[in-house]
Amino acid sequence: MTRLPETERLEQLCLPDRVFWAQEGVVLAGMDEVGRGPLAGPVVVCCAAMPPQPLISYVNDSKKVSEGRREKLYPILMQTALGFSTAWVYPDVIDEINILEATKRAFQAAYEAMPVALTDVLIDALTGLNISARQHPIIHGDALSYSIACASIIAKVERDRYMQEQDAIYPQYGFAKNKGYGTAEHIAAIRKYGPCPIHRRSFLRSYL
Repeated sequence: MTRLPETERLEQLCLPDRVFWAQEGVVLAGMDEVGRGPLAGPVVVCCAAMPPQPLISYVNDSKKVSEGRREKLYPILMQTALGFSTAWVYPDVIDEINILEATKRAFQAAYEAMPVALTDVLIDALTGLNISARQHPIIHGDALSYSIACASIIAKVERDRYMQEQDAIYPQYGFAKNKGYGTAEHIAAIRKYGPCPIHRRSFLRSYL
């Protein structure tokens, strides 16, 4: 498949966002989560209000951007955003209320922490959030919306940095490499050493 020139690819990624950017009085943000699936660590949500210009080259779904490039994009995104916030929900709460409710709680907290008042939010798939802005869920939104992609990168960088810090505390689980996801090596370590304080006990029932 032929790769689009970067400027053209960015313009396509902005198509959902431009519908809102063109409307007078609309203040738009993208929202995305990282970490719903791992066996360890928090779920992290970012809410990011990005301006229509300048567009930041190489923004994409965070899963499609290399770790090195995400780290380079992170400070640029922070400097360019009209405002952004992140919210974290940790394993004890995830175990208590389940991952879906924990994710919704993180979305609400990130929205409420925004330094700018929003009228509309583009959200990666999730619906029915307890927030006051108009909600526009997009399936695979992190790959289809510029604002959601920006949010996904910020959330991914912050969560990955946290998991690297946890690797220094609990080195036997390989968190720096697996970021808490259920790789074969990670599962083997759980079976050998048992869970550590940042594991989601409700996710481990089939492994213990």
